Amino acid sequence: MTLPDTMRYVNVTTPGEPEVMRVERTALPVPKDDEVLIRVLAAGVNRPDVQQRKGLYPPPPDASPILGLEVAGEVVALGANASGFYPGHRVTALCNGGGYAEYVAVPAAQCLPWPEGYDAIRAAALPENFFTVWANLFDIAGLKPNESLLVHGGTSGIGLTAIQLARAQGSRVFATAGSDEKCAVIERYGATAINYRTQDFAEIIAKQTDKRGVNVVLDMVGASYATRNLRSLSRGGRLVLVAIMEGAKADRFDLGLIMVRRLTVTGSTMRPRTTAEKGTIAQALKQKVWPLLATGKVAPVIDRVFELEDAAAAHALMESSAHIGKIMLHIAD
Repeated sequence: MTLPDTMRYVNVTTPGEPEVMRVERTALPVPKDDEVLIRVLAAGVNRPDVQQRKGLYPPPPDASPILGLEVAGEVVALGANASGFYPGHRVTALCNGGGYAEYVAVPAAQCLPWPEGYDAIRAAALPENFFTVWANLFDIAGLKPNESLLVHGGTSGIGLTAIQLARAQGSRVFATAGSDEKCAVIERYGATAINYRTQDFAEIIAKQTDKRGVNVVLDMVGASYATRNLRSLSRGGRLVLVAIMEGAKADRFDLGLIMVRRLTVTGSTMRPRTTAEKGTIAQALKQKVWPLLATGKVAPVIDRVFELEDAAAAHALMESSAHIGKIMLHIAD
């Protein structure tokens, strides 16, 4: 296959509001020895992209400075030591950066085949959320089928992924959202919804669990929820942080609750992990989650699809929090 000399990509001209993004042209990335080069058909939009656009989340030194952490497309070239795929293979990939472009180089270990019956948009909606939820909810927190879970941001991409995967194994799930419309969506996916604007989630959890609390809390809010999260956990419970949208420093953090209830407070980020770590997660997803996607028991929820040229509108929607599920970019057919 003859590749072009240049590609379209979204350039952040200067840190700032969504309007600083422009579609420009640049040279194609050259895959490293362990990487594959993917012709991108679709890409996901995620909150770390928004933070990077604002200049608040710089990419790792060895990562592409172009926005974008997940794509779906077809392999067009391989590095010298890349294996498991071949030119023409349709893959979805967790990128270290570079997804808002017509071509991206990604370690082969971070790629997975499209689930059976999937198109590019649905395949591209998977990596960031499913890698993150699997690593935090199942690897770190160790959520079991007979345990209960509280998910904050229940209608976000991560929230809906966590609800579906937890329900698929039989766990009881509670989830918060900020409107009756979003709470209705949560209920449709089998979780008990809590409207955080009109209800105190800690009080609802206490009432619904006979004051026992839940086994795991998956939180992306941060500081303002800290003590109430601890109050919502049962003895031996685990609080797992995947984002800190409302701050990293919590005042009046009740350390006594951690001691008395033997709680674990933990969390992680995905982007700085090594290729080997991400590859291990990819293989777990392929074995345990991809069959659920193929049968439809679990599925990504797509809110809207934008063209690459409309990336600014996609970011504006993300920042409004009016969406339910994933925001996607269509790049090529």
